[in-house]
Amino acid sequence: MSTARTHGPLAGVTVIGLEQAIAAPLCTRHLADLGARVIKVEQPGFGDSTRHYDTVVGGLSAHFTWLNHGKESAALDLRAADDLAVLEAMLAGADVLVSNLGPGALDRLGLGVDELTRRFPRLIIVDISGYGRGGPLDHKRAYDLLIQAEAGSCSITGTPGNPAKPGIPVADIGTALYSYSAILAALYDRERTGHGAVVPVAMLDVVSEMMGFALNQVLHAETEPVPVGMGSPMIAPYGAYATSDGRMAVLGTTSDREWRRMTDLMGCPELADDPRYLHNDDRVARRGEVDAVVEQWCATRTLAEIQDDADKAGIGNARLNGVRELAEHPQLRERDRWREIGTPSGPVPALLPPGTARDWPVVNGSVPALGAHTEAIRAEFAPTVEAGKT
Repeated sequence: MSTARTHGPLAGVTVIGLEQAIAAPLCTRHLADLGARVIKVEQPGFGDSTRHYDTVVGGLSAHFTWLNHGKESAALDLRAADDLAVLEAMLAGADVLVSNLGPGALDRLGLGVDELTRRFPRLIIVDISGYGRGGPLDHKRAYDLLIQAEAGSCSITGTPGNPAKPGIPVADIGTALYSYSAILAALYDRERTGHGAVVPVAMLDVVSEMMGFALNQVLHAETEPVPVGMGSPMIAPYGAYATSDGRMAVLGTTSDREWRRMTDLMGCPELADDPRYLHNDDRVARRGEVDAVVEQWCATRTLAEIQDDADKAGIGNARLNGVRELAEHPQLRERDRWREIGTPSGPVPALLPPGTARDWPVVNGSVPALGAHTEAIRAEFAPTVEAGKT
């Protein structure tokens, strides 16, 4: 008899997303990938702001397609009593609420977290904000760039005097993943206690956590990390180096043992015992000298030769790819990391979620048109609304 599962591990879990942009939508999309029912509440006539960033995916935006497949879209005007009543009925039967609306938005709707926990004690509430509740900045709007700037991430990215925001929205994505993992823990805890949970997640706290090594440098050594472009201020050699065939090889060491192997690889084993470069902190202090040795070696070899020799020597290495090369990457293709999802304009490719068990089916849901499920959701929850009025 077949033991293949047909439902994801979160089947039967209902999630309401009062969400926009990236952090909350990515969190709930991962829940949908594992079988949860996710109802995305959007503003009628406009919807999530990411719907309008561009039209590259058959008329849909690249951001919205990435973040919202597998969800239902309900266009509800929460300032209208009838639509707010529909939302309240949804919450009465939901397991999880994820919100990243602007500061004070839930309170203005009469749905502050204290009120929600009183009315729905089993509900798990993830309250995403930019700066957290309380403190001098809790009123401010927050976007990925703003949070990364505030938390120091941009100051250790780029080069000295030229700070840069990482191309990936790490504040948003990190917040999504912390929220996602907290929800899974809260669902598990509710099985034991019978109670929901309120989980406040501040984007500033997320990036501050990610800045841990840099914070420790400042706290304990009073040393401000200096950005080094394609590399790390904490390790040397570690970066991108030009090859003889016009490519960029990315390689380096993460320990003194690897440094010894790398000096053998480059034909200069005497550098491994040179007191100027003996330990990683010595090499960081003389980064320019160390990089010059690696650059000279790479300049006489092709990328393929460097990668082959580095692999044999046990030295980590990669090539500096563009996004087109990622889209065509053989490692993704050969491991069947692509799936097909639906959109209002037809099927499109999308990556599988990174973390799933081997026997968990992944829900390849569709990207919803704005308000595509509104009437069905009104019909489903209307009896509950009416019952609440009698």
